[in-house]
Amino acid sequence: MGEQELNELRASFASRYHHFKLLLSANNKALEIMSDMEKALSGDRTFSMSFVRSQSTAVAVNVFSIVKNLDALAPEKYGELYGRLKEIQEGINETLAARKMPGSDRLVIPLFEIGRNMADVVGSKMANIGEMANTLSLPVPDGFALTSAAFNRFMEESRLQAEIDRRLQSRQGENISELYALATEIQNLIVSTPLPDSISKAIHEAYQELEERTHKGVTVSLRSSALGEDGSETSFAGQYRSILNVSADNLDSAYREVVASKYGLHAIIYRQSRGIRDEDVAMCVGCMAMVNAVSSGVTYSQNPLDSADDSVIINSVWGLPKSVVDGSVAPDMFVVKRNPVEISRREIRLKTQKFVCYPEEGVCRMDLTGKEKSLLPSIDDDHVRALARIALNLEEHYGVAQDVEWAIGPKGTIYLLQCRPLKQMETKEAKKAISDAPTVIVSGGGTASPGAATGEVFVLRKSSDVLRFPHGAVLVAEQALPRWAALLSHAAAVVTEQGSLAGHLANVAREFGVPAIFGVEHAVGILENAGLVTVDADGQAVHRGRIEEILLNARAGKKNLMEGTAVHEALKAAVEWIVPLNLLDPDAPSFKPKNCKTLHDITRFCHEKAVHEMFAFGREHHFSERAAKQLFYKVPMQWWIINLDDGFDKDIPWKLVPLENIASIPFLSLWEGINAEPWQGPPPMDAKGFMSVLMQAATNPNLESSMPSQYANRNYFMLSKNFVSLTSRFGFHFCSVEAIISERAGENYASFQFKGGAADLSRRIRRAQFVADVLEEFGFRAEIKDDGVFARVEGHDAALMKEKLVILGYLLMHTRQLDMVLANDHAYVTHRAKMLDDVARILAERAAKTPPPTLEPEPAPAAL
Repeated sequence: MGEQELNELRASFASRYHHFKLLLSANNKALEIMSDMEKALSGDRTFSMSFVRSQSTAVAVNVFSIVKNLDALAPEKYGELYGRLKEIQEGINETLAARKMPGSDRLVIPLFEIGRNMADVVGSKMANIGEMANTLSLPVPDGFALTSAAFNRFMEESRLQAEIDRRLQSRQGENISELYALATEIQNLIVSTPLPDSISKAIHEAYQELEERTHKGVTVSLRSSALGEDGSETSFAGQYRSILNVSADNLDSAYREVVASKYGLHAIIYRQSRGIRDEDVAMCVGCMAMVNAVSSGVTYSQNPLDSADDSVIINSVWGLPKSVVDGSVAPDMFVVKRNPVEISRREIRLKTQKFVCYPEEGVCRMDLTGKEKSLLPSIDDDHVRALARIALNLEEHYGVAQDVEWAIGPKGTIYLLQCRPLKQMETKEAKKAISDAPTVIVSGGGTASPGAATGEVFVLRKSSDVLRFPHGAVLVAEQALPRWAALLSHAAAVVTEQGSLAGHLANVAREFGVPAIFGVEHAVGILENAGLVTVDADGQAVHRGRIEEILLNARAGKKNLMEGTAVHEALKAAVEWIVPLNLLDPDAPSFKPKNCKTLHDITRFCHEKAVHEMFAFGREHHFSERAAKQLFYKVPMQWWIINLDDGFDKDIPWKLVPLENIASIPFLSLWEGINAEPWQGPPPMDAKGFMSVLMQAATNPNLESSMPSQYANRNYFMLSKNFVSLTSRFGFHFCSVEAIISERAGENYASFQFKGGAADLSRRIRRAQFVADVLEEFGFRAEIKDDGVFARVEGHDAALMKEKLVILGYLLMHTRQLDMVLANDHAYVTHRAKMLDDVARILAERAAKTPPPTLEPEPAPAAL
């Protein structure tokens, strides 16, 4: 072969090696994304549809890169993969496509036409108000609803939705500061966009009709009634905006502000925590005549903290109910027995302020209640009993406990402002409040959400403090403001000086399963520098440090809120197109592009074929530099090696390569493990194990000596200084190892696949479970599929990655033929204990020989 031809072959191989490296890089990235999606599916964190879509897109992009680079290695040989990739991508797109909103084309619907069955058109809040007015003939303020059709028209005609989707899709990470900035941008965008004329006209015509039914110049409240709001599991309590005392001139801007509140920080986080897709939430808006409330409040038809307690609980204040639900005023509380309706307990509290609106001024504000009224009951006993009966009627009508918001006008008329299902906590034996334990820092107040949790105290004083709130901290604040709900997915517990169990924050805390105590006097000052505390919400006390006994005896804590939600289901459906691995055996006739059912199948197929193509080059072109060379270690061994680049310390012109000339870091670690413990030969089999092998040998054509056998294949390494790929068949077992070890920990990984065996399937599956069990013990992430094991570890520094390769080398040698002896649990436990002991000893001996680390200059970028 002439020098020119040699140079052309060298250039051709270098080009192939380049594409092979790109393929491996994309393969690793695709597997990382798949792993991330599986972790999210396990439900230990919250995520949005943006995550589902961006991850699905990212994994598809990387798989396309894999296919493209395989095509460069073997032009047009595997072209069928493009078609399979396209079909799988279409399946993912269809799975994640936005649902078409149901409903009618009407932009506005008057309250007297609204009923319970119109929740998809006007939202649950307005549907329930209409039901109370028109089916149950209960008094509610007159008004109308702006429908989901109005919202959709606003979003589409103004091209807002496309811009919002673009901004959400391009969102990077889950950082709350970035999310705050994004939420602010989107809200400003909506508020500054003029309404389409058709919507503005519909609002003002409906308002004029409302004036005719009430009085000229009536002021109204505009309240969110989003689809999915006020549901049995998702209250959205206090997460959207309500605007009170709105005049005709301000209807358009008030509507835009309520719509914009869909993208408030706490609303976005709430949806994300509850797995609700952004596109499933149309912001309907209720417009209702204002009530000049003398007093108001919230009624629970049963005790929200105890499902066995059917007492009606009423919280009331002077003025409008805002001060009850935002926790700014400690309300009066009345407990009412239901049969017959009798007041069993009343707690009258100091109410120095009240929230009132002034129609003529167009403003609402907190006013002083006055010395005489501040200690008087905000409602009389007749109203207490009437409110209790209304709540019981609503409970009977809807069939579940109800949460009812109401106001009482100047003439004593009760107006119902809202009703929704009441979420109740499971019954648990009542716990006596603790105040005298030596660990108690502060006690008192009332349980707003049961349970116990521990964490470092973080005091919230202003909105910007939200951006600094650490994950897992105990939220301590003066008021139980609804905006703190944005932090409940991060908070361990909540303690406030004001607020009651009727507030929005209490509602959301119960939904999220976050323990909360409200009304703890001087909590901020006492706890500010307390450090680690245990909040015992059932015992209404905060303890110094972590108190295990309290945590063990507490009711169930934080819930997995994502499972079963629309976003969780969307991820689950997308993952079905992406993660399952169906192509297991590269020697099986079914190992073909047309049988790739998922993106993982395509990565598996491409990786296998890429390795094959790299091996084939030297042989097909009679190019000895890049042809396989036999490993020489004392004697020629049944291991063949292809040097991809700098895997040897010098050029090796012979057919044999001595071990001492190999410079590949991961190879040497793997080889160290292979030789760390002498293999004692096949383990002794029991009678069943012997018969199992005998049956396999009698029925498997690959074991017939007169037939060409796939098991006669050799063991191949491809390597460079920082890379190794092993494809091996030990007897009946197929396995592969691939690894990068460099000084750049973020690029390091080791993957391991193991499959096959001579015993029957049940024993092979047990062996797969055994191997996965041992690997997980040493920090690998392992998955079992039939009799195969697929394991991976990544991101560690070079020293630790070398240890992982030593472990893999040991397992390569010592798990073969175990399938024949793992007949029972005793054998499983015995062999597992031996292997763990062996590996521990090998690593200890290795550590004793390793010199201490020395300071080195910054390393150069790694190469394969």
